[in-house]
Amino acid sequence: MVAGAAYAVLSAPVYRANALVQVEAKKNDMLGFSNISTMLGQESPSVTEIELIKSRSVLGKAIDNLNLDVEVEPNYFPVIGEFISRRFEPDQPQDVAAPWYGFSSFTWGGEELGISELQVPNALLGEPMTLIAGENGAYSMLDEDGNTLARSTVGEDFDQDGFKVRVKTLRANPGAKFTVTRQPRMATIIEYQKALDVFERGKDSGILSLALEDVDADRSIRTLNEIIKLYVRQNIDRTSAEAAASLDFLKEQLPQVKRDLEKAEKALNEYQIHSKSIDISLETKAILDQIVALDSSISTLKLQRAEMDRKFTGQHPAYRALMTQLAELTSKQSSLVKKVEGLPATQKELFSLTRDVQVGNEIYTQLLNKSQELDVMRAGTVGNVHLIDEADVDESKPVKPQKALIVLMMTLLGGYFAIAMVLVRKALNRGLETPEAIEQLGLPVYASIPYSTLQKSEDDKRARGRANSVHLLALDHPTDLAIEAVRSLRTSLHFATLEAKNNRLMISGPSPAVGKTFVSVNLAAVIAQAGRRVLLVDVDMRKGYLHKMLGTSSENGLSDVLSRQCSLDKAIHQTAINGFDFISRGRIPPNPSELLMKANFSELLDEVSGSYDLVILDTPPLLAVTDAAIVGRLSGTNLIVTRFGLNPAREIELTMRRFAQNGIELKGAIFNGVEKRASAYGYGDYGYYHYEYKSDNA
Repeated sequence: MVAGAAYAVLSAPVYRANALVQVEAKKNDMLGFSNISTMLGQESPSVTEIELIKSRSVLGKAIDNLNLDVEVEPNYFPVIGEFISRRFEPDQPQDVAAPWYGFSSFTWGGEELGISELQVPNALLGEPMTLIAGENGAYSMLDEDGNTLARSTVGEDFDQDGFKVRVKTLRANPGAKFTVTRQPRMATIIEYQKALDVFERGKDSGILSLALEDVDADRSIRTLNEIIKLYVRQNIDRTSAEAAASLDFLKEQLPQVKRDLEKAEKALNEYQIHSKSIDISLETKAILDQIVALDSSISTLKLQRAEMDRKFTGQHPAYRALMTQLAELTSKQSSLVKKVEGLPATQKELFSLTRDVQVGNEIYTQLLNKSQELDVMRAGTVGNVHLIDEADVDESKPVKPQKALIVLMMTLLGGYFAIAMVLVRKALNRGLETPEAIEQLGLPVYASIPYSTLQKSEDDKRARGRANSVHLLALDHPTDLAIEAVRSLRTSLHFATLEAKNNRLMISGPSPAVGKTFVSVNLAAVIAQAGRRVLLVDVDMRKGYLHKMLGTSSENGLSDVLSRQCSLDKAIHQTAINGFDFISRGRIPPNPSELLMKANFSELLDEVSGSYDLVILDTPPLLAVTDAAIVGRLSGTNLIVTRFGLNPAREIELTMRRFAQNGIELKGAIFNGVEKRASAYGYGDYGYYHYEYKSDNA
């Protein structure tokens, strides 16, 4: 949401220039093609005009006239520079904002750079160049590598080694930079073909709407007006060229038609003088008028066919329609001619000659009128396209960015992203979070131990080397909720060990960092505080750190006893709690598992079991090494420690299966590090079941 709001505020507004033009259907020309096209139901002329507007001939000239292939971008301060520049309000029209905090290479508002001409070698096409403003209108241009391309002043031409530039305006603080890029002409044309939106308003209305979006409102207006001006000019030129071509065709036909007319008139006069007959009957005259009209139409269609032969093939729909129309008129003409066959010879001849004269005169008059019309059209300045509305922009309402929509979409996207992160984290961390989930695997949960912030604080101090020499949560903070949970575990174990084969309790776990040592040492402490003698043995001879928690050295420990380098009495250390003794791991041996498999270890356990009420064996994680499987055979009660959100169900199942394969009975589990969750109830929400209950003077 914040990113969307920042984008909506900082991004440059985009304006949309609009214009309207009208495309009129072409009037019937001398050959009557418009009638044929209408009869065939061809597309609206607007479809063709839209493609003409977006043609390279129109857009290319507009780009050349306005230098649109030269891109100029001020060097704004990152992120907020453009926003600051847009908000600058000069006191005078030519004022430029002073640099902020001495950053003179950036533009802060009011700057202007106008380049009237820029020609670069092909190697620099599309490559950004840097223009640096100097004093009194001076400037320099550099390439990407910092090499100087030009040094000149405003209004002067620079032409050297194929690099030509002319700057018409430059208004900026000395040292201000602009990025100048001469884009390939074809690439710029394609870009404007995509940006220019042309569509017809209403079906077959002939009203075309043109729109162009740009961050510079004035530039969008200039560009759109230039495109319309060039398109209208092209339409006029095209109409004039068509009229000129038709006029040339008529000029070829007129002399021949005139000669034919003169010949027909002469023949008629001679026959009338010779036969002394000057008129035909009324009935014959009616037939003559019909035949003359048909002959005139047939002659016009034949002229059209002659013109079509130069433009279309015989399979073109317009050509085929013309031939069909010509055949129909010829058939009607033949039926009328048959009616004349029964006339007397004198009337028949006079009919034929009169027909030739009238048809010739009709065709000649029509062609003469058309040639005069086309001559006017050729010299005219009006096409069938008319500008209705010039380009304009509503600067009060930019079309982009749509701020409310962007903020809304980014807010939704942020919500979806947060949910996706939660789901991914949940998928990656499939650790169980309730005791019920463990019990569903067939393993009883003897206790749920809450996460202790006090223990975490002491662990952090120890990691930084600032912890006390001895720290036991059961000793320093006996009322902590975690210790209360350990006391409930002590009670549960009292009944669980009644039927055990010996007084040994092994505590292991599926993986490291589940809190086995924390549980073992504090369990031993609370059992000793209850008046029983407890011996805690650190069986993890690889990474055991029990000696650190109890503030002693790891020397003279279990590995030393098993390797006959130390006596048992010397290896047993006393703690600050009466009845709580422990054996550290000793020196790290090269073969811990082999030492545990020797008879020395079982003999040691037999010896200490007779001296203590309970022997707690803190072993390494089962899935990492096999030590716990060896120790479990010699222990009467076996428990594993699982951690909240860390151990997935598959790890716990695999641990249970490993113990079962080794013939070891697993009594249950201890659920350690339970965190309070708003959605958790029962064991998980330990704040619901546990209360702080201590003396006010404690």
